[in-house]
Amino acid sequence: MSTPPSSFSGTPTALHPVVAAVTERVVERSAAHRAAYLDKIRAMAETGPARTRLACANLAHGFASAEPVDKEALRGTVKPNLAIVTSYNDMLSAHQPFVDYPPQLKKAVIRAGGIAQVAGGVPAMCDGVTQGRAGMQLSLYSRDVIAMSTAIALSHDMFDGSMLLGVCDKIVPGLVIGALSFGHLPTILVPAGPMESGLPNKEKARVRQRFAEGKATREELLEAEAASYHSVGTCTFYGTANSNQLLMEVMGLHLPGSSFVNPGTPMRAALTDAAAARVTEMARGVQSAPMGELVDERTMVNACVALLASGGSTNHTMHLVAMARAAGIELTWQDLSDLSAVVPSLCRIYPNGSADVNHFQAAGGIAFLVRTLLDAGLLHEDVLTVAGPGLRRYTQEPRLVEDGSGRTGVEWVEGPTATLDPEVLRPADDPFAPDGGLRVLTGPLGRAVIKTSAVTPEHRVVTAPAVVFDDQADFLAAFSAHELDGRDFVAVIRYQGPAANGMPELHKLTPALGVLQDRGQKVAIVTDGRMSGASGKVPAAIHVTPEAALGGAIAKIVDGDLVTVDGTTGVLTVEDAETVLARPATGAAPTAAEFVGTGRELFAAFRATVGPADEGAGVFPAVPALHHSPQQSEAPAHV
Repeated sequence: MSTPPSSFSGTPTALHPVVAAVTERVVERSAAHRAAYLDKIRAMAETGPARTRLACANLAHGFASAEPVDKEALRGTVKPNLAIVTSYNDMLSAHQPFVDYPPQLKKAVIRAGGIAQVAGGVPAMCDGVTQGRAGMQLSLYSRDVIAMSTAIALSHDMFDGSMLLGVCDKIVPGLVIGALSFGHLPTILVPAGPMESGLPNKEKARVRQRFAEGKATREELLEAEAASYHSVGTCTFYGTANSNQLLMEVMGLHLPGSSFVNPGTPMRAALTDAAAARVTEMARGVQSAPMGELVDERTMVNACVALLASGGSTNHTMHLVAMARAAGIELTWQDLSDLSAVVPSLCRIYPNGSADVNHFQAAGGIAFLVRTLLDAGLLHEDVLTVAGPGLRRYTQEPRLVEDGSGRTGVEWVEGPTATLDPEVLRPADDPFAPDGGLRVLTGPLGRAVIKTSAVTPEHRVVTAPAVVFDDQADFLAAFSAHELDGRDFVAVIRYQGPAANGMPELHKLTPALGVLQDRGQKVAIVTDGRMSGASGKVPAAIHVTPEAALGGAIAKIVDGDLVTVDGTTGVLTVEDAETVLARPATGAAPTAAEFVGTGRELFAAFRATVGPADEGAGVFPAVPALHHSPQQSEAPAHV
């Protein structure tokens, strides 16, 4: 492998005052918990891997399946041993490429002077497959199952570092949360890349909407979907999966330029080798960055900025909070909202535009995005990364070279200094919009998140009578029966929160609502469920907390109440709120008897213990109570 890209030797740009202020308050808020976390992982680092202290029978179990030469190495501490934790399955396009990764990674680690073992696997489910199905009720919970599976894989304590193979929605956050419990280990995430471009996203959306109107057949819809999702690799739209990839790179957990390289290409193979070699170097102490030291307050703020600038998935309003907490850092929705006010919108990737991630990559990709954000003072440059200290390394991109031994390696060269397509990617001084397109809504109905980057300005404020549903299927039935035609309304879809039924995505509602909006109706949605990276052109107040199942005000709305969703000023309210809040709740959360089949009965403990959306919607014990009520806004960070 070629050496990692060199660090920037110039003078860093002065940090934007709001980014600095948000970071400072995150540091202050997190001080006690972060210190306790660092004390824990540093103590673990001092004792080293347990294999040097295991009883003979224990150690023999740990290397029984290894080749003879690896057995000899594992008996002592001469060579670092790297754990591989994989999300491979061959049903899902994003994870199928990982089938060949373990043997390839092992060979690359051996060449770099180490050894590697597959420590364990984690589940990887697809929201695209389970959309609108009972299995979707396990989707959000799967993140914490993945975190626990990662911890189990690493719990053998045989390892000096780890490689995490994951791409999609809950998989990457789960891997990160689990690996942070072993934060003393240097760790790298190894991506698989997006599939090549298929049917344009705009055409796919058009066929979906025609099907919702009854103007396209199911065969036409399936043909369009199959032409869109057509090969191995991640789906090419900018949902949670590709938001994961961009965030991991900007957080310094991927090698520079590795996120959006297609599977099965020479560059993909070379970057996979390079990742294995680099983590082996870190395990041997070469510019080492233990994961728990790398993921600090500045890294998490950088992740928030990258999410906002790129128009990424709203799922990360929960995942970023949960990942931060795993490192002893208290991140809040208000932090995201305040950053959104000053971070410009620089990308137009579907559903925020018509381009896919391959087009974004060709236009300059993450290298240009990082460069323009650094130059604008919107990212912390002085952070640790798996490529070495300093985020300026991530303005470079990989090129294939011969490494002198007949193998193809990678070198890093200066990335683009200007966008190659201003319709897809813009510099910070010429943005698509001056803000990041994500707001926290507050008001008598609680707190919610709205993604405005794909919503045109004339649709960002809706005041209309509520139509209330306790299940998305009931809304779709009303749409099909033409009961929602010809009138303005705010669809209130409740009892969809983490504690009610696992907070399923409600993406199937988007085409129907889009049809009505296109007919000239003013429509919006308010829900304690998720709309995720597919949040589109209809204003959606999502992740409402407190959720209906836990007594939230959304459970007190009835048909006809005048509800306002204001994505411009950040307000979520209802007319005559005092009267509404005095009512008893209506409707009801699903009962235990309804959670039968598709494995849902196994997750009763999750439904009973899961936390609220604004605290990460996790089942793990939360860090001690935040220094403010989660229902009260912090003072915004002012310039």
